[in-house]
Amino acid sequence: MTVDYIIVGLGLAGIAFAEELISHNKSFVVFEDSSQNSSLVAGGMYNPVVLKRFTPVWNAKEQLDLAIPFYKNLENRFKKTYNYKVDIYRIFKSVEEQNNWFTACDKILLQDYMIPKIVKNKNKYILAPYDSGRLIKTGRIDVNKLATDYRLSLKKENILKEEKFEYDKIDFQTDFVIYKNIKAKKIVFCEGFGLKENPFFNDLPMREAKGELITIHAPDLKVDYLIKSAIFVLPIGDDLYKVGATFNWTDKTKKPTEEAREELEFKLSSVINCNYKIVDHIAGIRPTIKDRRPLIGIHSKYKQLAILNGLGTRGVMIAPLMAKKLFQHIENGEEIEKEINIHRFD
Repeated sequence: MTVDYIIVGLGLAGIAFAEELISHNKSFVVFEDSSQNSSLVAGGMYNPVVLKRFTPVWNAKEQLDLAIPFYKNLENRFKKTYNYKVDIYRIFKSVEEQNNWFTACDKILLQDYMIPKIVKNKNKYILAPYDSGRLIKTGRIDVNKLATDYRLSLKKENILKEEKFEYDKIDFQTDFVIYKNIKAKKIVFCEGFGLKENPFFNDLPMREAKGELITIHAPDLKVDYLIKSAIFVLPIGDDLYKVGATFNWTDKTKKPTEEAREELEFKLSSVINCNYKIVDHIAGIRPTIKDRRPLIGIHSKYKQLAILNGLGTRGVMIAPLMAKKLFQHIENGEEIEKEINIHRFD
């Protein structure tokens, strides 16, 4: 079997790079063993505003200009809905935060998203004594549904290998590689935290941050927007809400914990005061980079190997743009900016 590319990993990074290859008529095969699930346990929100400080997300406009059509194209192909428009209501903690909100609304990069007025809280089940600020043009990507459909489509085309990738089986040739019975020009690793086991790229400064989410059934809440406070409460339909997320820098397992559930419920008690039932609890390991920028580039010694990783908590926004930048670098020699190039750590 001869292909242009081997992709290792089929989270958001792998899907985005596969789409880039499809758009340029490049052949590929994907290895995915379902060992990494950070994309699937994320909230899946896209939002160009850092809600803690009311500042613009790095490079947000360029990301969204590419991401929104990217998901629309997938919706058209699979005849499914993945992009759900969801406003965000940021609960204020003080009068000072209210004032900071109005100041931020005047910023050119934010004024299209932030509404310059205070939204009075009329929901008796939401605890917001200082009311809220509203963001528009935000939404949720159903990453789980997208990943499931994408995997099935690759399986039907017989280009998905549901098995663990074995690094020591790579046979390096002058300008291509042979992996088992597959000949390819390039291998692109999109492994998430699986990078820690990759002998070619595991020297990059990645840390694991375990995150946990619960899903609650709260029929009295009746909210169609994301509530953002100490945690987020995200409506996903049928009176179900995702609630998250935790950050744990010491626990390396993917098993949901009682401690995280208690933490989420404690924080939730400061946001809503209605009855609810926990119907799901999931955990995953986030790949985090010390400077909070992605990792893309080609290996300094093995030019047949490349990496697309470290997309962080805003993966749904940034994945399509990073995939495009890596593809253009590999195929056309376009330079990758230092702030996202893996060689910034050399």
